[in-house]
Amino acid sequence: MKNHPLLSPKPLPFTFDDWIKEPFAKRITMLCVAWTTQGYGAPILIYAFYLFKILLYIAGWFFSCSFSNAFIGATQIIHWWFAPEALEKFLLWSILFEVLGLGCGSGPLTARYFPPFTAALHFARPGTIKMPLFPKIPFLGSDTRNWFDVLLYLALLFLLVKNLIAPQLTPEMLVPVIALVIILGVLDKTIFLAARSEHYLIALFCFLFVGDEIAGLKFVWLAIWWGAATSKLNKHFPTVVGVMLSNHAVLRWNWFKKKLYKNYPTDLRPGQLTNVLAHISTFVEYAFPLLLIFGDGGTLTTFALVNMFIFHLYITSSVPMGVPLEWNVIMVYGAFVLFGANANISMLSLHSPVLIAVLFFSLLIIPLLGNLFPQWISFLLSMRYYAGNWAYSIWLFKGDSEEKLNSSLIKSCPTVMHQLDKFYDEKTARLLFSKVIAFRAMHLHGRALQLLVPKAVNDIELYQWRDGELIGGIVLGWNFGDGHLHNEQLLNSIQKRCKFESGELRCIFVESQPIHQLHMDWRIVDAKDGEIEKGRISIKELIDLQPY
Repeated sequence: MKNHPLLSPKPLPFTFDDWIKEPFAKRITMLCVAWTTQGYGAPILIYAFYLFKILLYIAGWFFSCSFSNAFIGATQIIHWWFAPEALEKFLLWSILFEVLGLGCGSGPLTARYFPPFTAALHFARPGTIKMPLFPKIPFLGSDTRNWFDVLLYLALLFLLVKNLIAPQLTPEMLVPVIALVIILGVLDKTIFLAARSEHYLIALFCFLFVGDEIAGLKFVWLAIWWGAATSKLNKHFPTVVGVMLSNHAVLRWNWFKKKLYKNYPTDLRPGQLTNVLAHISTFVEYAFPLLLIFGDGGTLTTFALVNMFIFHLYITSSVPMGVPLEWNVIMVYGAFVLFGANANISMLSLHSPVLIAVLFFSLLIIPLLGNLFPQWISFLLSMRYYAGNWAYSIWLFKGDSEEKLNSSLIKSCPTVMHQLDKFYDEKTARLLFSKVIAFRAMHLHGRALQLLVPKAVNDIELYQWRDGELIGGIVLGWNFGDGHLHNEQLLNSIQKRCKFESGELRCIFVESQPIHQLHMDWRIVDAKDGEIEKGRISIKELIDLQPY
């Protein structure tokens, strides 16, 4: 299986031997230049893997709908696929798909090479690390998964499957599912986020209110679109567009990719074309959902739905890192159900005070607080989707000290280099893995690292650079861009078990930019000695910097 032609990444414009001779900063620059035209460089078989996963996702929903008495039959999809209960089944299936680890944060593009799906293996295994919501409260704050946690997780899987094969769904059947996701979220934030609760759980909650569910769901979909659009009103998003299009699965025009940057290959900041595309994306997420509100199911509605379909297809076809592909599928499907087939139901028809209060709190207050005070609330709950303004971390392991993660922790997979060893020789694996550094450096927030790394360690050549996103995925079983899952809380849990010596593990934690301020806060922490230094960097300073 090692070095199989179908698994070979795109060849870089330099050899490993030439690359490794260069100083660290030069090596990162070489990787960033390579990223502009080839992205991560994943082999075509990887994209086939993700396409198959989307088909599996749709097939699973189709299969669950075949059990419903309200539908004429699986072969008569035209008669039922826009029914509210079909969307209800899709939401339940989406939660199951995600908490099993089959959706976001799965497969090779999230550094899951073998096994490609790890969440279920981790969440169902006693002794693994978890991230409690209240770490200082006895029992609830334990960071070690026990049999009670495992049984609750298995109970959630059982209830989801039971509802999916049920001939008819009732509000009473949804209550235990919603309650279990919330309880599991208190015991382990990772599972709550993996369930994409800011979307699927709130949407499922709407089905508890018969007669109000469609109007409530319209608010959920609208909040997600407008929340995502609002999060793009920053200086970060153009770099996201450039990085994503450079990594596009279908787009192969190198001349076009080079135009995304100011002056390839010497100036890799976003060019005019990238800024225009960023503005268009923001406009689409604001304008066309607005048309859906006022549409009556006719030409205006069709026009808006087609544009939103193209928009989500554009995102999906780029196969962005983190791979939120299935989420884009249900967003499009839900749009057609809610604003197309049920265009006659006004959002203003919502009358349940309980549902109104929950939607107001979860769709407005939480995202607002999350954008004003990003250090306290996940970017997912803040609806700050793929806008580049994420908290993140870099973990620097001295020498071979990273091996302590393999020897001291109970987890569902080994560290990434050990996974890559099954498929590639050492030189190919090191180059491929180093592309992750380029991915981070190419974003606006990543430019801070060239200033922070020298503060963290005296000689970077003595350390192994690991993105915290990958550490979180290995140690917690799931990851999807949330830097709060690999902050000091996770570091403390790891340190209890691995006992790194002073200087063996240094972490750089960078927080998101508050929506009303032009800075990002950072902290440098030693695993044993604690916080070494903290500070603040201005967005204006980052704009003037190259990726590295």
